[in-house]
Amino acid sequence: MSALTPGQRSAAAIAAATAINLPFGTIYAFSVFLKPMEAMLGIGRADMTLIFGLAACSLTAGMNLAPFLFRRLTPFTLIAMAGAGSALGLLLTARATGLFDLVIGYGLLFGLGGGVGFIVVQQGVNQTVRSHTGLVNGYVIGLYPLGAMLGAPLFGWAIEVYGLRPTLTGLAATVLSASLLCAFLLRLADIRMQDSALGTAAVNDDPRWAIFARMFSVFFLAAAAGLTVMSQAAGIIQAYGGKTLMALGATTFITGAIAAARIAGGWLVDRFAVPQVAVFAHLFSLTGAILLSVWPGPWVAIPALTMIGMGYGFISGTTAGAIAQYWHRNSFGRVASQLYIAWCVAAVSLPILAGWLYDRTQGYGTAVLIAAGGNVLGAIIAWGLPDGRRRAAVSGA
Repeated sequence: MSALTPGQRSAAAIAAATAINLPFGTIYAFSVFLKPMEAMLGIGRADMTLIFGLAACSLTAGMNLAPFLFRRLTPFTLIAMAGAGSALGLLLTARATGLFDLVIGYGLLFGLGGGVGFIVVQQGVNQTVRSHTGLVNGYVIGLYPLGAMLGAPLFGWAIEVYGLRPTLTGLAATVLSASLLCAFLLRLADIRMQDSALGTAAVNDDPRWAIFARMFSVFFLAAAAGLTVMSQAAGIIQAYGGKTLMALGATTFITGAIAAARIAGGWLVDRFAVPQVAVFAHLFSLTGAILLSVWPGPWVAIPALTMIGMGYGFISGTTAGAIAQYWHRNSFGRVASQLYIAWCVAAVSLPILAGWLYDRTQGYGTAVLIAAGGNVLGAIIAWGLPDGRRRAAVSGA
């Protein structure tokens, strides 16, 4: 047993999540690598967005693999293995000579390790935190875009000064170091993946599929628009007439706004009903898409893309907080990993379609309209979700 108090164990779990999610969150800064990789390897925009989509799928596969693994391996071992595998993938990416190397290194290994690590620390946090679960879960998932916000300008500078390959090598070293720190913190706090005091409660609390299906759809429709923004923000702003420096700065700002929105989404579901927050999020994103469609241009593109991205951020935080309300904490990792399949499907749909349309039209106008339609549908579906706060009060967290 850990010698730490319950509060200290919670703090250690949150610190572990911070350590690992920040560097793994740089997957969202992928747009900074678009043009350098295209120039270095002679790869088109559609192929590059396919790499991001594959990384998203691998991330989701790792998330769904994690609940099976943490029944058999300790959190320390899982996190160490995830970090080592992802670092190896980034090293392979740094030495890439063609599309296949990117597929294996960035698309498979980096994404897979990130997914395992993400669910392990999120499950650990939910085993220790007993209050403000929406806010805490919003913070944990908000670390991913925060990592991208910090990483985007750093990567842009490092690529300019040292080149693309050394930059990726440095990221590999950072991922490995952060993973080992995370593993140490989880061991220090004696974090367990299951609370035996709940007995079979979590087993009897299997997902209610009507709610799950609505949550899945709401998350998918928001993520399709948001991931298009996050994976191609720099390219989109440049397509609307923005300069390279402006695009890089805007990418940093947008990812920071998404991180804040994720935390805010979790905070909101602690205070308002899930459907109210989810509908607001989709309408907020829709407003951004309408602005960009009516007034195309670089100075409108930045706030419009920020609104689209923040809508996705609100939904992400809402989803994590809603899981904590609708299901027991022993089930959190399993349900979350299944819901994140929506994130994977979103990553390989609209972002890739947007890249394909750009290659043929040299613009993103059609993709923005498709995203707007998805937000309308998402708001309609979200309105049918139940108020999870009453269920959370009954279950006693």
